[in-house]
Amino acid sequence: MCRQQNTRDTTQSGQTKAVSPFRLRLIARELHQGAVIAYPTEAVYGLGCDPLNRAAVERLLAIKRRPLHKGLILIAASVDQLRPFARFDGDCLDRVEASWPGPHTWLLPAVTDLPYWINGGRDSVACRVTAHPVAAALCRAFGGPIVSTSANQAGQAPARNALQARLRCRAVDRVVQGATGGLRAPTPIRDAVSGEMLRGD
Repeated sequence: MCRQQNTRDTTQSGQTKAVSPFRLRLIARELHQGAVIAYPTEAVYGLGCDPLNRAAVERLLAIKRRPLHKGLILIAASVDQLRPFARFDGDCLDRVEASWPGPHTWLLPAVTDLPYWINGGRDSVACRVTAHPVAAALCRAFGGPIVSTSANQAGQAPARNALQARLRCRAVDRVVQGATGGLRAPTPIRDAVSGEMLRGD
């Protein structure tokens, strides 16, 4: 990882280009080394890092000015990537899997040894198997879920493109280019056990 370089997968014009397999491997390696990245998701640009790297998570939270106790969302390319973090028990499994991959975030029971900096010490963790092609490709290249929280500081509107992400979160190590998925609002969040809506459609 090289914070000074602050390399970005963006063109000067801001036009979308494909993220090549080589670049995906490079980004994955940087994530494993503690990088914080900005990348497109279903509705907005997100900030991401290795959720098991406490220093990376703390730096991401500092960039965003988000308190640790609020917890974070994890996105993944498959349910299997989330099993080390969340429990898929009972009836909630069918309900959750029926909505994935897709723009649906679920609050799931956390595994007993989940690091507190991921979920703020709660007994649950917010997860999504994303269908966004760039976000899913990042998770596959990384080999597991990554953190997903909107690319903005407290009080700012979420970034909707790479340029806005770069301007609002200047301390990130890399801005990954790509179009967002077109949702007008962040993905809804539901409790997988109760079905309660925690963040609306």
